[in-house]
Amino acid sequence: MTKRNNANWTIPKNGKLTEKDKRILFYQEKGCLVPTRQMLKKKAQIEGIRESGKINTGVLDYVAEHIRAGVTTADIDKWVYAFTTDHDAIPAPMNYEGFPKSVCTSVNEEVCHGIPSNDIVLEEGDIINVDVSTIYKGYYSDASRMFIIGKTSPEKEKLVRVAKECLDKGAEAARPYGFVGDIADVITRHAHQNGFTVVRDYCGHGVGLEFHEEPEVFHFGKPHTGMLLVPGMVFTIEPMINMGTWELFIDEDNGWTAVTEDEKPSAQWEHTFLMTDNGVEILTY
Repeated sequence: MTKRNNANWTIPKNGKLTEKDKRILFYQEKGCLVPTRQMLKKKAQIEGIRESGKINTGVLDYVAEHIRAGVTTADIDKWVYAFTTDHDAIPAPMNYEGFPKSVCTSVNEEVCHGIPSNDIVLEEGDIINVDVSTIYKGYYSDASRMFIIGKTSPEKEKLVRVAKECLDKGAEAARPYGFVGDIADVITRHAHQNGFTVVRDYCGHGVGLEFHEEPEVFHFGKPHTGMLLVPGMVFTIEPMINMGTWELFIDEDNGWTAVTEDEKPSAQWEHTFLMTDNGVEILTY
C-alpha cells in the first residue's frame, strides 16, 4: 500500500463517526493515501453527472452510426458539437487549456488528443479513438470508444479488442476499499500477456464537478498502491495500449497530439465510473 503522511480524511465536527468514517480512518492511520470528503460525490451531484453521462453516451452512439471511410475528423467534430449543443450541453474539450475543437480524434499511431481536421480523411483499415466529454448543467462526463473503419489487419483488430478487455478488467478490479493500483495491475498484466504495452504518460482521473479531478487513475503499476477507492468517488478508467513501445512524443506542429515513439498503432477505451458499495457503476461509455 502507498505510504504517505497525510490527513485527507478528517473527523466530523460533531465527532460522530459513521462506519465509512471508521473504515477510511483505519486505512489512513496505516499510512494509506485516502480521498478527501470533497472527492466523494453527494446524491444530487451523482444524478447531475449521470444526466451528463446520458448525453455523452448519446454523442458516441451518434458517431458510431455515422462514422465510415471518407469521413473527415472535422466531420466528427461537427457531429459532436451539434449533438451536444442540441441537448443544451457544452463539449468540455472546446477551448480547454487552448484545445481548439470539441472532441479528440486519434487515428492509428496517435495515442490521444488528436485534433480534428478537414485534412484527415478516414480510410479503410484505420482505427480511431473518439474521446467525448460533456458539460451539462455544470456536471462533467467523459468517455471514448475505438472504431475500426471497414476491415483492418488482424493485428489492429487484436489491439482494439485487448484495449477494451484491459478497460473491462480494470473495472472488475475496482472494488470498494481497494486501491487504484489494483486497476493498474490487471491492465498491465493483460496488456503484457498479449504482447502489448501500456502508456505511462497519461492516466484516468476523477471527474464530475470539474473536467479533471483527483484521484489520478494509473493504468501501469502494482496492486495495493495509489489512493484508496471509496464509495461515492467518480472517476475514469482509460487505458492506452500500444502495439510497440509505450513511449510517445507530442506533435510539435500542434502541441497536443501524442504519437507513439515507433509510430505503431495505439488503442484506447474510456468509461466514467461511480464507485458504489458493490463495485463500479458505468455512468457513460
